[in-house]
Amino acid sequence: MSAVTPQIAAATDIDSGAPPRVALVTGACGFTGHYVTAALRTRGYRVTGLTHAGADVSAGADSLHDLHACDLLDRTRLLGLIEHIQPTHVVHLAAIAFVAHGDTDAIYRTNIVGTRNLLEALAAKSAPLVSVLLASSANVYGNIEADPIDEAVPPAPANDYAVSKLAMEFMARLWLDRLPITIVRPFNYTGVGQSQEFVLPKIVEHFVRGERSIELGNLDVARDFSDVRTVADTYCRLLESAASGETFNLCSGRAVSLRWVLDTLAEIAGYPIEVHFNPALARANEVRRLRGSDAKLRTRVGTPLRIPLEQTLGWMFEAAATSSAAPRSPNRPSR
Repeated sequence: MSAVTPQIAAATDIDSGAPPRVALVTGACGFTGHYVTAALRTRGYRVTGLTHAGADVSAGADSLHDLHACDLLDRTRLLGLIEHIQPTHVVHLAAIAFVAHGDTDAIYRTNIVGTRNLLEALAAKSAPLVSVLLASSANVYGNIEADPIDEAVPPAPANDYAVSKLAMEFMARLWLDRLPITIVRPFNYTGVGQSQEFVLPKIVEHFVRGERSIELGNLDVARDFSDVRTVADTYCRLLESAASGETFNLCSGRAVSLRWVLDTLAEIAGYPIEVHFNPALARANEVRRLRGSDAKLRTRVGTPLRIPLEQTLGWMFEAAATSSAAPRSPNRPSR
């Protein structure tokens, strides 16, 4: 999959005479990690990735110089790897990021204790760090009436995932006297390669397969969606901004409903799809509307890479249609 855009590729590489910049990306083989590692390498970093324990790292990844398997709950191995890698910059993406994940214990241990172990290892390494970027989530704001939501809005998490991310933020502040930590709260984002556990890739795949119907939850839930390529580009900018101690929203500033997504994909695919409401897909404590303000972010790193959601959905649809090995459904309406 293509992980960089012309705008990202145009970023200036580091001066060949400057000290080497070594970027460590946790969760490097995940959806976001693929794009972040590619964007960092384009900028001239030596990129080392961490992936989950037990993963096959023999083949590595296209945008990585090195890849290591490590459970963030394994403090001893993590300390050894960090001392070996000696990163100058860190992007921490490894987390359980699916809100409806069924293992609550794993959510808290991975998102809080795993992050603490990483920070402990980074603080113990012999060489200094330039920047540590921690990916939190806009879910920490919960189901609130503020619109748009800026960083001054008090968090009010409404599910275990959001609580774990907010707790991670508070825990990370304990390390600010030893580490240059920046926290980013991304709102929803999507793109090619995202799991169909998430609703937009699920909808795209149904259209690509020519399905006549789809089961969904509440169609009036509105979210602020960005393109994953925007997220990767912004993470790189924040990493280089040395905004230690700061927290930033990462968002588009535009909220769209699932009804809008369905209508847009119907135009792209050339036919409408029938929606059946499944109450099991309507989450308890559902956050009805989330729209962010990125004013603080723009002040710090400039105007983010803007990719309209319509373009993102078209990119996802074409990529899925191209890679699909299954024949088109005979029931698919003509375009």
